[in-house]
Amino acid sequence: MTMDAFFRTHNYLVEHLNYPVERLLMKEIDWSHRLIGIKGSRGVGKTSFLLAYARNFHPNTDRSCLYVNLNNFYFTKTSLAEFADEFNKRGGKVLLVDQINKYHNWSQDLREIYDKVPDLKVVFAGSSIIRLKEENPDLYGLADSYNLRGFSFREFLNHETGSNFKAFTFDEIMENHQEIAASIIAKIRPLAYFQDYVHHGFYPFYLEKNNYSEALLKMINLILEIDVTNLRQIELKYLPKLKKLLYLLSRKVPSSLNVSKLSEQIEMSRATVMNYIKYLKDARLFNFLYVEGESFPKKPNKVYFGNTNLIYALDRNFSDQQAICETFFYSMMHKDNRLNSTTGKGTFLVNGKYNFDVKNDIKKVKNSRNMYYAVDMIEKGDDNVIPLWLFGFLY
Repeated sequence: MTMDAFFRTHNYLVEHLNYPVERLLMKEIDWSHRLIGIKGSRGVGKTSFLLAYARNFHPNTDRSCLYVNLNNFYFTKTSLAEFADEFNKRGGKVLLVDQINKYHNWSQDLREIYDKVPDLKVVFAGSSIIRLKEENPDLYGLADSYNLRGFSFREFLNHETGSNFKAFTFDEIMENHQEIAASIIAKIRPLAYFQDYVHHGFYPFYLEKNNYSEALLKMINLILEIDVTNLRQIELKYLPKLKKLLYLLSRKVPSSLNVSKLSEQIEMSRATVMNYIKYLKDARLFNFLYVEGESFPKKPNKVYFGNTNLIYALDRNFSDQQAICETFFYSMMHKDNRLNSTTGKGTFLVNGKYNFDVKNDIKKVKNSRNMYYAVDMIEKGDDNVIPLWLFGFLY
């Protein structure tokens, strides 16, 4: 396969890219750095993100930028470092590398490129399970790592309504939530779209108009069968136990963990069960909630699904709206804020400072001056009562 063939593929993919929603991460990345990693779970749009970068910053006539997918069999005989060197000699300045975790010596090759091809920028995308800092000393201090997440409620709304709402920081929402909410509901009715989002709006492939639930189930299986087992070197004979663990957890979350019972049910040690649950968290299938000062390998106080869409994929008749609301709040807040268990009343301690109680009904709010409330099914809040949907504008 010649370099020209890679450029033809690049041009075709960029020309046929359907990317109707501008992702906030595109503005947050410092593109001046030479080595940039984009991590994310399956389905969040990493490939489209790389191609959108090429389209936005490098027109098709500009052969200084090239997208390559390491699934290509060409890279079984030619190393990534050799390819990057040839691309650079042909005038290449930016190499966009997809599926980095499918390439055996990816961290060593990236380090070689960094050392030997100083005027080449590499932007690489891979699974959320890879650990740049902990497991790849070759890249320590060299690679900037960013997380690409699924659509926020804001990004979903922008697509569904043709709007261009901006994101707000947590502090901005805390200080001005009434004015912010008023400015949004003057243009649209966000609650009219909220249930659609929590059901099928997180993963961008909902835009493909296929059977979303079936596609999501397929994606979950691929995460378990390929990403987790391969990157965590789990023998395939243990895959059924990993799947059973996911199913057992899905019956109970959000809840605390009974590790001893799970250990008995899947017939594996407590330590193995905790490791498996951690792998599922790294794959963005679950989130952990700890008290302040604690972290893995200690048992979390509570386990949540990574996003609300996963709940419906594994139980299409799910009807616990309180669980949906808490999961949504965690999913949206998790990007730039620290969430812990509260030591008293409430659901979450945010940034070590704010006690938040998430409610699915305004009638359940027993207002306390020491508590903030994120409440479903209200368009506007008042003082320490904030609409739950508004936290979907954090990114």
